[in-house]
Amino acid sequence: MKIFSLGFQFIVSYLVLAISILLLLNTYGNSVIYGHLIDSKEARLYKEASHIASSYIPKSASLDLSGEALKRQFESFQELNNMRIWIADSNGTILIDSDTAKNQTGKNIRNYEKTFLNQQSISGRHPKQLIHQPMLSVIYPITRSMQMNGYIILMAPIQAIEEQTTQILNTIIICYIITLCLTALVFVYLNHQSVRPLKKMTAAARQYADGHFDYPMVKFNGQDQAALASAIQYLAEKMQTMNEYQKQFLANVSHDFRSPLTSIKGYTEAISDGTIPPEMQEKYLDIILFEVDRLHKLTNQLLELNQIESNGILLEITSFDINAVIKETVETFETQCDKKQITVDLILDTPAVLVDADLPKIQRVLQNLLDNAIKFSKTGSTIEIHTTEKQQKCFISIKDHGIGIPREDLHKIWTRFYKGDLSRGRNKTGTGLGLSITKEIIEAHNENINVISTEGAGTEFLFSLPVTSP
Repeated sequence: MKIFSLGFQFIVSYLVLAISILLLLNTYGNSVIYGHLIDSKEARLYKEASHIASSYIPKSASLDLSGEALKRQFESFQELNNMRIWIADSNGTILIDSDTAKNQTGKNIRNYEKTFLNQQSISGRHPKQLIHQPMLSVIYPITRSMQMNGYIILMAPIQAIEEQTTQILNTIIICYIITLCLTALVFVYLNHQSVRPLKKMTAAARQYADGHFDYPMVKFNGQDQAALASAIQYLAEKMQTMNEYQKQFLANVSHDFRSPLTSIKGYTEAISDGTIPPEMQEKYLDIILFEVDRLHKLTNQLLELNQIESNGILLEITSFDINAVIKETVETFETQCDKKQITVDLILDTPAVLVDADLPKIQRVLQNLLDNAIKFSKTGSTIEIHTTEKQQKCFISIKDHGIGIPREDLHKIWTRFYKGDLSRGRNKTGTGLGLSITKEIIEAHNENINVISTEGAGTEFLFSLPVTSP
């Protein structure tokens, strides 16, 4: 199916509308005007007939119209009002005809059109041989003492009404054509204000789609056009950010996969060709297993992030004791804490706090934060985990006394693959994905997680969970 441009659709719609209205004026409009003029003329003829009956027709029972003065008055009346007057007796014989040139006095109307005098008004039909052009006729009966004395017949030429109709219609059409010209100017203005900007924005959007993010967007005066242009430009900026993020993502993934794979390959080849003697192979096999575990962890986190981006985080909310979960999680890190001689202090305001959350995912949050705290804590330091209940919320704090985070880097820690500098542990154990996943999980619960850190003094992560309603 061919898709036409908006400008072409405007032009076609304009022409169709213009032609349709013109046809409507020449058909229905002409009919309405003609009918209105006929009705108006008929009402006027009937009013004139009533006036003639009351003012000029004798009140006697006999219809005596022999006076010459009355005939001349009817002749003058025809010349002034362009309407022919017949006065007929009760039998239909014409007693007076105001038309001196085609006078039909003495002729009986019923002999030429039997039903003519039985009508109140007739349009277009007339007694043939008596009248040779279509007329609008009004038949007004003359009654005296409950008896029919005669008829007053007033007739106006249909041609004059048709000419008047044409004149009125032509005036309307001329006004319509002038209006069309004015609307054409409006159309040109609207085309300039809407279609042309759309073409420029389309061109810019195609440039952005091709990766030319430095392509300038034209400035527009119209509010709607400017808003749309701003939205396209914003989308282009997001695309550029996403493009850069994808490049950085691939670079980070490549680096984080390449380092352990290089170690695994190197140590495996050294063991295979005998470079590493048998008595030292156990040490390097442990390193290989460590790197495999790191790759496994990174792969799982990448799959988890991909699932979050594709389907979001699906939560299975249950009620559980957060204090008990914290204790269980701390026990799993006992070995790591012993290696660095780190002590974990649990400061629990109440023995138990029931919260409504997804238990496995909150365990994942606690594991990520505690692992992070151990990693960046100094040997022999203390990690404090504090839970407190306020206003139907449970606040969980994990605070270490490690190297801390520089102020300028605080807003970056939630970014995927972000790692601090080498002094802050850009080591083989970190993937830079843990905090990003942690934030996604907490926000999926419609809660918040914040960080407070002082470089050289330590870092505190604080998040909230809803307390189970009693």
